[in-house]
Amino acid sequence: MMLLGKRPSMKRSKEEIILLLLCGLSIPSILPFGVIRLIQGNWWLGAVDLAIVTGMLCVIVYVLRTRRVRVAGIVVTIFYSIGMLTALSLRGSTIVYWAYPTMIAAFFILRAKEALAINSLSLLCMVWLLYKVMPLFDLACVIVTLTLINLFSTIFSHRTNLQHRELNQQASLDFLTGAGNRRAFDKRLSQLCADDVNQFGACLLLLDLDHFKKINDEFGHSVGDDVLIRVADLIRSRIRATDGLYRYGGEEFVVVTLGNQLEASAKFAEELRSLIENTPIFKGCLVTTSVGVAELRDKDTPNAWFERADAALYEAKNSGRNCVKLAKTSHTDS
Repeated sequence: MMLLGKRPSMKRSKEEIILLLLCGLSIPSILPFGVIRLIQGNWWLGAVDLAIVTGMLCVIVYVLRTRRVRVAGIVVTIFYSIGMLTALSLRGSTIVYWAYPTMIAAFFILRAKEALAINSLSLLCMVWLLYKVMPLFDLACVIVTLTLINLFSTIFSHRTNLQHRELNQQASLDFLTGAGNRRAFDKRLSQLCADDVNQFGACLLLLDLDHFKKINDEFGHSVGDDVLIRVADLIRSRIRATDGLYRYGGEEFVVVTLGNQLEASAKFAEELRSLIENTPIFKGCLVTTSVGVAELRDKDTPNAWFERADAALYEAKNSGRNCVKLAKTSHTDS
Protein backbone atom coordinates (compact mmCIF):
# COMPACT_ATOMS: atom_id res chain seq x y z
CA MET A 1 0.00 0.00 0.00
CA MET A 2 1.49 3.25 -1.07
CA LEU A 3 0.45 6.83 -1.69
CA LEU A 4 1.30 8.03 -5.13
CA GLY A 5 2.53 11.60 -5.24
CA LYS A 6 1.20 13.86 -7.99
CA ARG A 7 2.89 16.70 -9.74
CA PRO A 8 1.19 20.01 -9.16
CA SER A 9 -1.23 20.68 -12.01
CA MET A 10 -0.40 23.53 -14.37
CA LYS A 11 -3.88 23.57 -15.88
CA ARG A 12 -5.68 26.85 -15.69
CA SER A 13 -8.58 27.12 -13.29
CA LYS A 14 -12.13 27.51 -14.53
CA GLU A 15 -12.11 31.09 -13.21
CA GLU A 16 -9.11 31.90 -15.40
CA ILE A 17 -10.68 30.27 -18.44
CA ILE A 18 -14.00 32.10 -18.00
CA LEU A 19 -12.29 35.47 -17.54
CA LEU A 20 -10.01 34.93 -20.54
CA LEU A 21 -12.94 33.83 -22.71
CA LEU A 22 -15.09 36.82 -21.76
CA CYS A 23 -12.24 39.24 -22.38
CA GLY A 24 -11.33 37.48 -25.62
CA LEU A 25 -14.93 37.50 -26.90
CA SER A 26 -15.38 41.16 -26.03
CA ILE A 27 -12.57 42.22 -28.37
CA PRO A 28 -14.12 41.05 -31.70
CA SER A 29 -17.54 42.11 -30.39
CA ILE A 30 -16.55 45.71 -29.66
CA LEU A 31 -13.59 46.43 -31.95
CA PRO A 32 -15.58 46.62 -35.22
CA PHE A 33 -17.97 49.18 -33.70
CA GLY A 34 -15.04 51.28 -32.53
CA VAL A 35 -13.47 51.27 -35.98
CA ILE A 36 -16.76 52.14 -37.71
CA ARG A 37 -17.41 54.99 -35.29
CA LEU A 38 -13.95 56.42 -35.86
CA ILE A 39 -14.48 56.26 -39.61
CA GLN A 40 -17.82 58.04 -39.20
CA GLY A 41 -16.15 60.76 -37.13
CA ASN A 42 -17.75 59.71 -33.85
CA TRP A 43 -14.43 60.20 -32.03
CA TRP A 44 -15.56 60.06 -28.42
CA LEU A 45 -17.64 56.90 -28.67
CA GLY A 46 -15.02 55.26 -30.89
CA ALA A 47 -12.38 56.11 -28.30
CA VAL A 48 -14.50 54.48 -25.58
CA ASP A 49 -14.78 51.27 -27.62
CA LEU A 50 -11.04 51.18 -28.30
CA ALA A 51 -10.29 51.89 -24.63
CA ILE A 52 -12.41 48.89 -23.63
CA VAL A 53 -10.63 46.68 -26.19
CA THR A 54 -7.22 47.89 -24.95
CA GLY A 55 -8.25 47.24 -21.35
CA MET A 56 -9.36 43.69 -22.22
CA LEU A 57 -6.04 43.01 -23.94
CA CYS A 58 -4.17 44.21 -20.85
CA VAL A 59 -6.27 41.98 -18.59
CA ILE A 60 -5.64 38.96 -20.84
CA VAL A 61 -1.88 39.52 -20.71
CA TYR A 62 -1.98 40.06 -16.93
CA VAL A 63 -3.96 36.88 -16.27
CA LEU A 64 -1.83 34.80 -18.64
CA ARG A 65 1.35 35.95 -16.89
CA THR A 66 0.26 36.01 -13.25
CA ARG A 67 -2.77 33.65 -13.16
CA ARG A 68 -4.42 36.04 -10.70
CA VAL A 69 -8.10 36.41 -11.44
CA ARG A 70 -9.56 37.95 -8.29
CA VAL A 71 -8.43 41.55 -8.79
CA ALA A 72 -8.53 41.22 -12.57
CA GLY A 73 -12.19 40.16 -12.43
CA ILE A 74 -13.18 43.19 -10.36
CA VAL A 75 -11.23 45.50 -12.67
CA VAL A 76 -12.85 44.01 -15.78
CA THR A 77 -16.37 44.34 -14.35
CA ILE A 78 -15.85 47.95 -13.26
CA PHE A 79 -14.19 48.73 -16.60
CA TYR A 80 -17.12 47.23 -18.52
CA SER A 81 -19.61 49.18 -16.39
CA ILE A 82 -17.80 52.49 -16.76
CA GLY A 83 -17.51 51.97 -20.51
CA MET A 84 -21.22 51.22 -20.78
CA LEU A 85 -22.17 54.27 -18.69
CA THR A 86 -19.83 56.51 -20.68
CA ALA A 87 -21.38 55.32 -23.93
CA LEU A 88 -24.85 56.00 -22.50
CA SER A 89 -23.87 59.54 -21.53
CA LEU A 90 -22.59 60.16 -25.07
CA ARG A 91 -25.35 58.48 -27.10
CA GLY A 92 -28.26 58.28 -24.70
CA SER A 93 -30.91 55.56 -24.76
CA THR A 94 -30.04 54.29 -28.26
CA ILE A 95 -27.40 51.93 -26.85
CA VAL A 96 -29.07 50.98 -23.58
CA TYR A 97 -29.19 47.33 -24.75
CA TRP A 98 -25.44 47.04 -24.01
CA ALA A 99 -26.32 47.12 -20.32
CA TYR A 100 -27.83 43.61 -20.51
CA PRO A 101 -24.75 41.60 -21.56
CA THR A 102 -22.56 43.84 -19.37
CA MET A 103 -24.52 43.02 -16.23
CA ILE A 104 -24.90 39.32 -17.02
CA ALA A 105 -21.14 39.00 -17.65
CA ALA A 106 -20.46 40.30 -14.13
CA PHE A 107 -22.01 37.16 -12.61
CA PHE A 108 -19.67 34.94 -14.64
CA ILE A 109 -16.61 36.83 -13.39
CA LEU A 110 -17.35 37.77 -9.79
CA ARG A 111 -19.10 36.36 -6.76
CA ALA A 112 -22.83 36.97 -6.80
CA LYS A 113 -22.78 39.61 -4.04
CA GLU A 114 -19.96 41.54 -5.72
CA ALA A 115 -21.62 41.42 -9.14
CA LEU A 116 -24.96 42.49 -7.66
CA ALA A 117 -23.35 45.43 -5.83
CA ILE A 118 -21.55 46.74 -8.94
CA ASN A 119 -24.60 46.22 -11.16
CA SER A 120 -26.90 47.96 -8.67
CA LEU A 121 -24.62 50.99 -8.63
CA SER A 122 -24.48 50.96 -12.43
CA LEU A 123 -28.29 50.76 -12.61
CA LEU A 124 -28.64 53.81 -10.35
CA CYS A 125 -26.21 55.73 -12.57
CA MET A 126 -28.18 54.64 -15.66
CA VAL A 127 -31.43 55.96 -14.18
CA TRP A 128 -29.75 59.29 -13.48
CA LEU A 129 -28.35 59.48 -17.04
CA LEU A 130 -31.56 58.44 -18.82
CA TYR A 131 -34.24 60.04 -16.67
CA LYS A 132 -34.51 63.21 -18.78
CA VAL A 133 -33.80 61.73 -22.21
CA MET A 134 -35.95 58.58 -22.17
CA PRO A 135 -39.74 58.20 -21.92
CA LEU A 136 -40.75 57.28 -18.41
CA PHE A 137 -42.54 54.06 -19.47
CA ASP A 138 -39.53 52.88 -21.50
CA LEU A 139 -37.18 53.73 -18.64
CA ALA A 140 -39.39 51.77 -16.24
CA CYS A 141 -39.25 48.74 -18.57
CA VAL A 142 -35.46 48.95 -18.66
CA ILE A 143 -35.25 49.21 -14.86
CA VAL A 144 -37.62 46.27 -14.29
CA THR A 145 -35.95 43.98 -16.86
CA LEU A 146 -32.44 44.76 -15.61
CA THR A 147 -33.58 44.25 -12.01
CA LEU A 148 -35.07 40.87 -12.93
CA ILE A 149 -31.90 39.88 -14.80
CA ASN A 150 -29.80 40.67 -11.73
CA LEU A 151 -32.26 38.87 -9.44
CA PHE A 152 -32.39 35.74 -11.59
CA SER A 153 -28.61 35.76 -12.05
CA THR A 154 -28.09 36.03 -8.29
CA ILE A 155 -30.42 33.10 -7.64
CA PHE A 156 -28.83 31.01 -10.39
CA SER A 157 -25.32 31.79 -9.11
CA HIS A 158 -26.30 30.90 -5.53
CA ARG A 159 -27.90 27.63 -6.66
CA THR A 160 -24.89 26.73 -8.78
CA ASN A 161 -22.51 27.38 -5.88
CA LEU A 162 -24.61 25.18 -3.58
CA GLN A 163 -24.56 22.34 -6.10
CA HIS A 164 -20.82 22.79 -6.57
CA ARG A 165 -20.20 22.54 -2.82
CA GLU A 166 -22.42 19.47 -2.56
CA LEU A 167 -20.60 17.76 -5.43
CA ASN A 168 -17.21 18.57 -3.89
CA GLN A 169 -18.37 17.18 -0.56
CA GLN A 170 -19.70 14.01 -2.18
CA ALA A 171 -16.47 13.62 -4.15
CA SER A 172 -14.45 13.64 -0.91
CA LEU A 173 -16.63 11.19 1.07
CA ASP A 174 -16.81 7.41 1.04
CA PHE A 175 -20.29 6.53 -0.21
CA LEU A 176 -20.77 3.68 2.30
CA THR A 177 -19.44 4.92 5.62
CA GLY A 178 -19.49 8.70 5.21
CA ALA A 179 -15.81 8.87 6.16
CA GLY A 180 -13.36 10.78 4.01
CA ASN A 181 -12.30 8.84 0.94
CA ARG A 182 -8.86 8.12 -0.51
CA ARG A 183 -8.82 11.37 -2.44
CA ALA A 184 -9.57 13.43 0.68
CA PHE A 185 -6.96 11.49 2.66
CA ASP A 186 -4.21 12.08 0.08
CA LYS A 187 -5.03 15.78 0.05
CA ARG A 188 -4.97 16.00 3.85
CA LEU A 189 -1.58 14.28 4.09
CA SER A 190 -0.11 16.59 1.48
CA GLN A 191 -1.38 19.63 3.42
CA LEU A 192 0.03 18.41 6.72
CA CYS A 193 3.43 17.57 5.25
CA ALA A 194 3.57 21.00 3.61
CA ASP A 195 2.58 22.86 6.80
CA ASP A 196 4.66 23.30 9.93
CA VAL A 197 2.63 21.14 12.32
CA ASN A 198 5.46 19.25 13.99
CA GLN A 199 5.52 21.60 16.96
CA PHE A 200 1.94 20.53 17.77
CA GLY A 201 2.21 16.88 16.74
CA ALA A 202 0.36 14.86 14.13
CA CYS A 203 -0.06 11.09 13.90
CA LEU A 204 -1.54 8.50 11.58
CA LEU A 205 -3.55 5.62 13.00
CA LEU A 206 -3.94 2.94 10.34
CA LEU A 207 -6.65 0.41 11.29
CA ASP A 208 -7.34 -2.87 9.52
CA LEU A 209 -10.30 -5.05 10.56
CA ASP A 210 -9.03 -8.54 11.34
CA HIS A 211 -10.19 -11.41 9.10
CA PHE A 212 -12.78 -9.24 7.43
CA LYS A 213 -12.92 -11.53 4.39
CA LYS A 214 -14.21 -14.27 6.69
CA ILE A 215 -17.11 -12.03 7.73
CA ASN A 216 -18.06 -11.45 4.10
CA ASP A 217 -17.73 -15.13 3.25
CA GLU A 218 -19.76 -16.45 6.21
CA PHE A 219 -22.42 -13.77 6.61
CA GLY A 220 -22.54 -12.03 3.22
CA HIS A 221 -21.38 -8.67 1.91
CA SER A 222 -24.44 -6.84 3.23
CA VAL A 223 -23.38 -7.79 6.76
CA GLY A 224 -19.82 -6.79 5.93
CA ASP A 225 -21.09 -3.38 4.81
CA ASP A 226 -23.05 -3.00 8.05
CA VAL A 227 -19.90 -3.82 10.04
CA LEU A 228 -17.92 -1.17 8.16
CA ILE A 229 -20.62 1.42 8.77
CA ARG A 230 -20.80 0.59 12.50
CA VAL A 231 -17.02 0.65 12.91
CA ALA A 232 -16.84 4.03 11.16
CA ASP A 233 -19.56 5.35 13.50
CA LEU A 234 -17.69 4.07 16.55
CA ILE A 235 -14.45 5.74 15.50
CA ARG A 236 -16.25 8.95 14.56
CA SER A 237 -17.87 9.08 18.00
CA ARG A 238 -14.44 9.18 19.68
CA ILE A 239 -12.35 11.47 17.48
CA ARG A 240 -12.20 15.21 17.97
CA ALA A 241 -13.30 17.94 15.57
CA THR A 242 -9.64 18.58 14.66
CA ASP A 243 -9.03 14.93 13.76
CA GLY A 244 -9.99 13.22 10.54
CA LEU A 245 -11.44 9.81 9.68
CA TYR A 246 -10.87 8.28 6.26
CA ARG A 247 -11.67 4.96 4.64
CA TYR A 248 -8.48 4.03 2.87
CA GLY A 249 -9.91 1.02 1.07
CA GLY A 250 -11.79 -2.19 1.79
CA GLU A 251 -11.68 -2.78 5.53
CA GLU A 252 -8.94 -0.22 6.23
CA PHE A 253 -9.52 3.09 8.00
CA VAL A 254 -7.14 5.91 8.82
CA VAL A 255 -7.43 8.40 11.66
CA VAL A 256 -5.33 11.58 11.43
CA THR A 257 -4.84 13.14 14.86
CA LEU A 258 -3.56 16.66 15.45
CA GLY A 259 -2.01 18.00 18.64
CA ASN A 260 -0.97 14.54 19.86
CA GLN A 261 2.53 13.17 20.23
CA LEU A 262 3.24 9.50 19.52
CA GLU A 263 2.55 8.30 23.08
CA ALA A 264 -0.84 10.03 23.30
CA SER A 265 -1.83 8.74 19.87
CA ALA A 266 -0.79 5.22 20.83
CA LYS A 267 -3.02 5.43 23.91
CA PHE A 268 -5.88 6.67 21.76
CA ALA A 269 -5.30 3.85 19.27
CA GLU A 270 -5.55 1.34 22.09
CA GLU A 271 -8.83 2.92 23.19
CA LEU A 272 -10.22 2.55 19.67
CA ARG A 273 -9.01 -1.05 19.43
CA SER A 274 -10.63 -1.90 22.76
CA LEU A 275 -13.84 -0.08 21.84
CA ILE A 276 -14.23 -2.05 18.62
CA GLU A 277 -13.42 -5.36 20.32
CA ASN A 278 -15.86 -4.83 23.19
CA THR A 279 -18.77 -3.47 21.14
CA PRO A 280 -21.30 -6.08 19.94
CA ILE A 281 -21.18 -4.92 16.34
CA PHE A 282 -22.80 -8.05 14.90
CA LYS A 283 -24.35 -10.95 16.81
CA GLY A 284 -22.27 -14.10 16.59
CA CYS A 285 -19.28 -12.32 15.12
CA LEU A 286 -16.40 -10.79 17.07
CA VAL A 287 -14.94 -7.79 15.25
CA THR A 288 -11.38 -6.78 16.11
CA THR A 289 -8.81 -4.51 14.53
CA SER A 290 -5.04 -4.20 14.20
CA VAL A 291 -3.57 -0.71 14.38
CA GLY A 292 -0.32 0.85 13.21
CA VAL A 293 0.65 4.30 14.52
CA ALA A 294 3.21 6.69 13.00
CA GLU A 295 4.11 10.24 13.98
CA LEU A 296 4.82 12.99 11.44
CA ARG A 297 8.52 13.83 11.38
CA ASP A 298 10.48 16.79 10.05
CA LYS A 299 10.75 16.86 6.25
CA ASP A 300 8.38 13.89 5.94
CA THR A 301 6.70 13.18 2.61
CA PRO A 302 3.17 11.74 2.52
CA ASN A 303 4.59 8.45 1.21
CA ALA A 304 7.23 8.16 3.92
CA TRP A 305 4.78 8.96 6.70
CA PHE A 306 2.18 6.50 5.46
CA GLU A 307 4.74 3.75 4.85
CA ARG A 308 5.83 3.88 8.50
CA ALA A 309 2.22 3.51 9.66
CA ASP A 310 1.76 0.67 7.19
CA ALA A 311 4.89 -1.08 8.46
CA ALA A 312 3.61 -0.77 12.04
CA LEU A 313 0.26 -2.24 10.96
CA TYR A 314 2.07 -5.12 9.27
CA GLU A 315 3.92 -5.76 12.52
CA ALA A 316 0.62 -5.76 14.44
CA LYS A 317 -0.79 -8.38 12.07
CA ASN A 318 2.30 -10.54 12.41
CA SER A 319 2.04 -10.28 16.20
CA GLY A 320 -1.29 -12.07 16.34
CA ARG A 321 -3.61 -9.19 15.30
CA ASN A 322 -5.97 -7.25 17.57
CA CYS A 323 -3.14 -5.10 18.90
CA VAL A 324 -1.45 -1.72 18.44
CA LYS A 325 2.09 -1.26 17.18
CA LEU A 326 4.12 1.92 16.88
CA ALA A 327 6.32 2.86 13.96
CA LYS A 328 10.05 2.91 14.53
CA THR A 329 11.24 6.29 15.76
CA SER A 330 14.25 6.37 13.42
CA HIS A 331 15.58 4.58 10.37
CA THR A 332 18.31 2.96 12.43
CA ASP A 333 15.97 1.31 14.88
CA SER A 334 15.66 -2.42 14.58
